[in-house]
Amino acid sequence: MRMVDLIEKKRDGKELTTEEIKFIIEGYTEGSIPDYQISALTMAIFFQDMSEKERADLTMSMVESGDQIDLSEIKGIKVDKHSTGGVGDTTTLVLGPLVAAVGVPVAKMSGRGLGHTGGTIDKLEAVSGFHVEIENKQFIDLVNKNKLAVIGQSGNLTPADKKLYSLRDVTATVNSIPLIASSIMSKKIAAGADAIVLDVKTGAGAFMKTLEDSKALAKAMVNIGNNVGRKTMAVISDMSQPLGFAIGNALEVKEAIDTLRGEGPEDLTELCLTLGSHMVFLAEKASSLEEARSLLQKAIGDGTALEAFKVFLQSQGGDSSIVDTPEKLPQASYKFELEAKQDGYVSEIIADAIGTAAMWLGAGRATKESEIDLAVGLELRKKIGDFVTKGESLVTIHSNSENIEQVKEKLYESMKLSTEKVEVPTLIHGEITE
Repeated sequence: MRMVDLIEKKRDGKELTTEEIKFIIEGYTEGSIPDYQISALTMAIFFQDMSEKERADLTMSMVESGDQIDLSEIKGIKVDKHSTGGVGDTTTLVLGPLVAAVGVPVAKMSGRGLGHTGGTIDKLEAVSGFHVEIENKQFIDLVNKNKLAVIGQSGNLTPADKKLYSLRDVTATVNSIPLIASSIMSKKIAAGADAIVLDVKTGAGAFMKTLEDSKALAKAMVNIGNNVGRKTMAVISDMSQPLGFAIGNALEVKEAIDTLRGEGPEDLTELCLTLGSHMVFLAEKASSLEEARSLLQKAIGDGTALEAFKVFLQSQGGDSSIVDTPEKLPQASYKFELEAKQDGYVSEIIADAIGTAAMWLGAGRATKESEIDLAVGLELRKKIGDFVTKGESLVTIHSNSENIEQVKEKLYESMKLSTEKVEVPTLIHGEITE
């Protein structure tokens, strides 16, 4: 088998076999196939696409290139949730304890963030003492006991995907549906879940800016999951503005606590109930989505979801008292209000630009080496459709520096006001199950 023949075959729009795809991924991972040939192949895929079978084969070849997490000792159907990212995306912090409270086992493998704010692990480390460096046996024991644990990502999970992603990043082949879908799904499948709920974002603050592209990605990932024996579905949710009000690590932990208490932002609460209902249903803890939603609402109402969060934090060394006294979370030295310059309705909040402003404060990493300031960030006081009067606060800025003029300028550019009334954006744009 020669790589040049396989490049030619894909270039001409023909389907690669399972054996050919395995040959390519194994050769690239071990170094016998060079970057320049894989670059040619990814460009051919970019233009010629891949069949459903090719996408599934590519995903499983990447899964098999490294470690696979064995969760078979955990009782029940293990359900994972993956979001394609966004600004103020606090769903994992809410969903973990929420679905655990109704008996769904969540064995979560998470990473650190690069961009607007930290990843799930960074956010959780805003809780004093919390750590994810736990042995596999302890991880499994905690999920069996408490239905929830979070561990850091394995160093050798899907090494083929890591190599391939780095190459795509410098060869203008990142925005390829089959390559994006196989990249995401290979990590989820290697992490050992039986079922996967995908939260695919759409809008200005999302990776996929248009609804059409978001639906195409969602369908591709759902098909891959189902084709390789994982029950998979996707919710397409709005990211034309930040989710919830908080953008920043400690701020998002506090917002998660508020949401588990039943006092969170309307959009964050609704999205968590939607995603959580599918997780409960796929875990076979409810016979319908309506019953699943009812169980989750009850867990919030009677305090069991909040209690599950406390137990989770404590079991991984975290100070669970922050649930009742969130002021113990890291606090910024300064708070500034971004005042509206005129009366009007908020017509636009450019999510990724708001995220950039939060990163400038120190809430996220510009590079992998950047240090995150867990205390800083932004709290939106208004969302799209809200009316604001001149002088009223649009955003509270939490900063450890008095020099925030550049941040304020960015925020003013990112929040547009209109004299005309504006409709609130649709939160859920669709669900894909097959």
